[in-house]
Amino acid sequence: MKLRGLLVAAVLLAALAGAVYWSNKKSAAGSTASTTDSSPKLVSIPEAQIQEVRLKKGDVTTVLRRDKDSKWEITEPKPLRADQDAVTSLVSSLASLNGDKVVEDKAADLTPYGLQSPGMDVTVLQKDGKKTDVSVGDETPTGSGSYARISGDPKVYTIASWVKSNLDKSSNDLRDKRLLTFDSDKLTRVDLQAKGQTIEFGKNNQNDWQILKPKPLRADGSQVEDLIRKLKDAKMDPNVSDADAKKAAADFAAGTKIAVATVADASGTQELEVRKLKDTYYAKGSAQAGVYKVTNDLGDGLNKTLADFRNKKLFDFGWNDPSKVEIQTGAATATYQKSGEKWMSGGKEMDSTTVQSLIDKLRDLTSTQFLDTGGGGAPVLTATVTSGDGKRVEKVTITREGDKNYAKRENEPSIYELDAKAVEDLTKAAKDIKEAQPEKKKK
Repeated sequence: MKLRGLLVAAVLLAALAGAVYWSNKKSAAGSTASTTDSSPKLVSIPEAQIQEVRLKKGDVTTVLRRDKDSKWEITEPKPLRADQDAVTSLVSSLASLNGDKVVEDKAADLTPYGLQSPGMDVTVLQKDGKKTDVSVGDETPTGSGSYARISGDPKVYTIASWVKSNLDKSSNDLRDKRLLTFDSDKLTRVDLQAKGQTIEFGKNNQNDWQILKPKPLRADGSQVEDLIRKLKDAKMDPNVSDADAKKAAADFAAGTKIAVATVADASGTQELEVRKLKDTYYAKGSAQAGVYKVTNDLGDGLNKTLADFRNKKLFDFGWNDPSKVEIQTGAATATYQKSGEKWMSGGKEMDSTTVQSLIDKLRDLTSTQFLDTGGGGAPVLTATVTSGDGKRVEKVTITREGDKNYAKRENEPSIYELDAKAVEDLTKAAKDIKEAQPEKKKK
């Protein structure tokens, strides 16, 4: 009897466990469905179909409209150039707008939700003439969201705080804040007036930046790109008070002119003037009305001399490894040619480590200063380097006069003074090149 009782109890326990399992599973499924239903889609419009967006908050209405080239522009409260990224982000949020949940299916009175006179209204106009209105009212009691409704829909929804923040934008938030609006990828010329000199930069046939004025010179590409980056990143603060704006204009007028930068791309030419009063920089650009306080990074970046932008490296091959190196010392000439992964000279394989050491010394050869005259003396070494699949050939001759070392690039008037230790290391690297040793056979 005891055994039979235990069996019955076991069967009942198993049945109860099964019932609990299926009950929990059904409850979980119901919970999932409820969560899905509580995240309703408020707006679903293809972004490309949105032609105009009107943001009304209080008495101020900001109107965004696509132009004939599908670029966004601000037309109200006054015409302004729009920040395309900021507006695109706003339009993307509007095109697919989700709510948190439905709080009332058919609200007879919108006053408790702040939707009778909403704090913010957003109107979306499509290219086909359809219009959608989104009204945002009071915050929810928890403060984690706000009440909202859609035109033509009797329901009242809640939306998350971050959703409201994405929509709550003014013309100052959405305007283009750049002081210069050039396209850096299509830049053709950059002029810089600073330190009593005018420097003009342009691109050569290899698409590298070069100094065109005051005379043709090799430019340090990284320095020119850094200048362009600083100009591109120069931005205004649209939220300054009228009093601060007047003070900035007065300080600019009283300040010392530091630099004038001019950039040209496919759309035209723009100019930025930077002045300094005490320790503060101010800028006035042709692309934005007004005078604005700017960073020291911009002011210091423009306050440079011609020498700051000159290329101090003797060779331009950089990390594009050469395919041929020719070294002449006195009457002796040695030529090293790349063949696959091997370096060859006179039909013999050379030790790649010693050849690479020479290439590294040539790559690192840097001028300590530039000279307009001089540079004579006895020849020390002439190096000719071929790189870029044979398209770039550079020849540099090094001379010594007394304890001074000089270098000249072929077909260039510039004279480079070199550090004596660098020249010593280079000549030693040239002498140290040796033949490759045959691999020892394994026993």
